[in-house]
Amino acid sequence: QIQLVESGGGLVQAGGSLRLSCAASGRTFSIWNMGWFRQAPGKEREFVAALLWSGGITYANSMKGRFTLSRDNAKNTVYLQMNSLKPEDTAVYYCAADRDKGGSSPRNYAYWGQGTQVTVSS
Repeated sequence: QIQLVESGGGLVQAGGSLRLSCAASGRTFSIWNMGWFRQAPGKEREFVAALLWSGGITYANSMKGRFTLSRDNAKNTVYLQMNSLKPEDTAVYYCAADRDKGGSSPRNYAYWGQGTQVTVSS
């Protein structure tokens, strides 16, 4: 099992930046597939970015060039650097993990954090 705790959310003006962190428990963090999703009020959970344990990274099209996903296995932490933020990026951002699957579908993740709110003002 793995436990996930997100942090780093907050209020930022359009064009600004935030870095979200997802701290994971457990001794085998390096072999977990990790993902970030977001959910705005009244909308379905949306894929943001995913990182396979082998190193492969994918981004949703609207995040390419603005968001960067990385991991530090020594710190059991995954980071989501978000630049050039837009009001439409406002949502609760969730970190997710799965030992076997991963990728862009939320159904592929068995473990979720509690989420961190990101609000981008215009």
